Amino acid sequence: MTAAPLLEVRGLTRRFGGLVAVNDLDFQVRSGEILGLIGPNGSGKSTVMKMIMGIVRPSSGSIRLDGIELSRLPAHQVARRGVGLVFQHSRPLNRQTVLENIKVALLPDSLFTLFGDRRIDHQARAIAERVGLGHLLERKPPTLAFADLRRIELAKAIARHPRLVLVDEPFAGLTASEVRELSALIREIRDDGRAVVLVDHNVKSVSALVDRALAMYLGERIAEGSAAEVMQDETVRRVYLGGTLQASAARAERSATKKARALIVENVGVVYGKAQALQDVSLDVREGEFVSLVGLNGAGKTTLFNAISGLVPYSGTIQWAGEVLRGRSPAAIARGGVVQCPETRELFGDMTVRENLELGGDHLDPVERKRILAYLFELFPILETRRAQVARTLSGGEQQMLAIARALAMKPKFLMLDEPTLGLAPVILETLSLALERLRKESPITLLLGEQNVTFALPHADRVYVLDHARIAWEGPPSRFEAEGAAHFL
Repeated sequence: MTAAPLLEVRGLTRRFGGLVAVNDLDFQVRSGEILGLIGPNGSGKSTVMKMIMGIVRPSSGSIRLDGIELSRLPAHQVARRGVGLVFQHSRPLNRQTVLENIKVALLPDSLFTLFGDRRIDHQARAIAERVGLGHLLERKPPTLAFADLRRIELAKAIARHPRLVLVDEPFAGLTASEVRELSALIREIRDDGRAVVLVDHNVKSVSALVDRALAMYLGERIAEGSAAEVMQDETVRRVYLGGTLQASAARAERSATKKARALIVENVGVVYGKAQALQDVSLDVREGEFVSLVGLNGAGKTTLFNAISGLVPYSGTIQWAGEVLRGRSPAAIARGGVVQCPETRELFGDMTVRENLELGGDHLDPVERKRILAYLFELFPILETRRAQVARTLSGGEQQMLAIARALAMKPKFLMLDEPTLGLAPVILETLSLALERLRKESPITLLLGEQNVTFALPHADRVYVLDHARIAWEGPPSRFEAEGAAHFL
């Protein structure tokens, strides 16, 4: 492309205290082009979007729109210069109609212009028709489907005819058909000659839509080019998939077990408001089996764990040990042996390591609780040296070990580990890996591991499920993942 770039970003850096969220980032976007920012959770993508929009001020670097510097301007002045933002979370005026929501976005910066202006009414109706809301003009947002709320956000963003449109997580919570429809609308915006910068965790949808992709990791650019080129880049694949997967799966796969299915999930669906978090999800885990559920951030792993634990309402059926879990309280499910170690850890920060562990084993008799505590200190020796230290003063890796140990203190029959490796150093990952292998050898525990880190997930798995955009996309043994399942994961 030979046209001069509309947006030029040079040396963009943002520090939050000692954390460098974005580091010396350069990129350009031209009119009539869609650039997709991709990368694992925590890569800095949303921070980049906020800096362009003026919501977050850069620590250093330049953001130029058609030669005009934006990096020191507040958000409202950035918007006046031709930048529109489609927010990740819909923020309509719930007491106003669809038409009135779009009119608000069209109002000029004047206290003397009212809704009654016929030009504004005509423009609002035209925009509504364009984004597929023409038949819903008199409806109010609380009565709309989730996809239509996203259309309102898109309508508001293009109402002032921006030259650059920033689109943050447009596909979260949408069905496959809704993703296709919204993608078509974004292409129309591009075809009008506008530049579009788009961020989403649904990598396949982004790849199918964008003209170019820029992959980020830990705040830095690691690859740029066409979507196909970027997703085949060795560094990008290592970031998402951990490198050569088959070589990492050192544990020999066991033959198919003949044991009974302990956990059975059938056609489970979960809706948050109007967002479809899970759709017709079915899987099973047999007694003593270790199963990995892999998927990118936002795929629905935590939602599935919460449904199994009884923390969120769901459609479909979930059974454990032949008994239906629906209707049981989360406490009753946990007492029955189904225990979740959450991604957020949920430790008691002002209690010591020992006190946190004793709370986990509070239902056991003193002799058994003492035995379990000794075993957990063998499994995670660092916790024994920290036994009198309050949990909030531990490192991130030590807190993760404590969270897993507390879950094990409950003597679970079925343990769900949700993103145990998130943000941990390699040395801690090795400790967790050894602990899981020891559990496999020394206990009858059944385990379901939810992970983005495929390199960690595969060696510990008898079978693997890929959860993609709220659905199970693939199931099979670890040895076939790279050849068959990785495409669904990416």
